[in-house]
Amino acid sequence: MTEITIRRATPDDAAEVAAMVREIAAHEDQTAQVHVTDDQWRALLGRPEAIVLLAGRGGPAVGYVSAVRRLHLWTGGDVLDLDDLYVRPGHRDAGTGRRLMAALAASAAPGRLLIRWGVEAGNVDAQRFYRRLGATLRPKILAAWPPSAYAGLVADA
Repeated sequence: MTEITIRRATPDDAAEVAAMVREIAAHEDQTAQVHVTDDQWRALLGRPEAIVLLAGRGGPAVGYVSAVRRLHLWTGGDVLDLDDLYVRPGHRDAGTGRRLMAALAASAAPGRLLIRWGVEAGNVDAQRFYRRLGATLRPKILAAWPPSAYAGLVADA
């Protein structure tokens, strides 16, 4: 089997990244939440704070990891907020996810950035994978506040 290569996505990779984002959303039954077009992906992939690393095996990408570098107010420094780690079916359990995480860690290492992310409580396979990497998992409830939910509060202000 061809060796895995990892590289940073460019705006030219927008269609491939968008396709994999739709795949992971479908896998997580979240397709209705994806609204980014290929054109928007082209713009996003040109932004320095948006990090998307692609894994390849000599053809189309077989997976990706995405993160956003942002200011962390408690430390006054930056952190990397990992958004997705996805490996296409047929390419899983071959070290691709580990290689993607290692590449993300290598991009964070020069700045000694904390990498953080969420994982679904029921996704025990992902939890086991992240623990094997040495990640610390702690329970936390994530909140999301869509504009439709806070619109009334804004109107009252």
